[in-house]
Amino acid sequence: MDIEKIVDFEKAKQVFEEYLNGYDREDDRIKLKIIHTYCVVDCSREIALRMKLSNEDVQLAMLIGLLHDIGRFEQLKRYDSFEASTMDHAAQGVQTLFEEGMIRQFIQDDQFDELIRTAIAKHSDFKLEGIEDERILLHARLIRDADKLDNYRVKLEETTDTLLRKTPEEIGQEVITDKVFEDACHRKSIFSPDRKTAMDYWVSYIVYIYDINFKETLQIIKEKNYVPAIIHRIPYSNPDTIEKMNRIEMDVMDYISF
Repeated sequence: MDIEKIVDFEKAKQVFEEYLNGYDREDDRIKLKIIHTYCVVDCSREIALRMKLSNEDVQLAMLIGLLHDIGRFEQLKRYDSFEASTMDHAAQGVQTLFEEGMIRQFIQDDQFDELIRTAIAKHSDFKLEGIEDERILLHARLIRDADKLDNYRVKLEETTDTLLRKTPEEIGQEVITDKVFEDACHRKSIFSPDRKTAMDYWVSYIVYIYDINFKETLQIIKEKNYVPAIIHRIPYSNPDTIEKMNRIEMDVMDYISF
């Protein structure tokens, strides 16, 4: 069967828009996540096309992009927070789509349920583990790349007040804690509970780069100049932070200098 007959993306978008009517669209963070969702769809499509995937996989990547953060809206409604400690938004998304049966409103055929479910469930895991099926692993990696790719855009375009409830100047006054700096220097992603200061959060955004899976995604990040732009968005004023950021910048720029 033609994939467009299985995945009617325009209909899926209509269902998603109807779902959003249950939330406060005037809330800046709701707006942020709506924009992010559609941008992740675009990122998923761009990465998949650059990888020369089949049309079926391109369409599936776009649908997963549309649905990957559906749990975020309920998280914000219940807890007024995006912090992982308040809710596992990926698990909430799986519950909404698969336990409550909403997935059939987005795609009637169930042959891709395991693939979609796993990709959404694991898209925000600290490490991607436990997937043996190659095609499911492909899509789990792809949505993680697309999510991080658009998160770079978010960190440049959104106000720091929306992101961290602080001004750039306030962020730049804070310290980078030792564990976060050590992990960044070892080219590791930052584990969410290890982030203690606003600068820890900012560093974690920068070093998303170390968890990118595909060279096509890295190329897009490089083309858009995301990493140096994010690094230099903050006016660092704490002397220790300036020294540490110089080291982090050197390492990250070396990593993407291909």
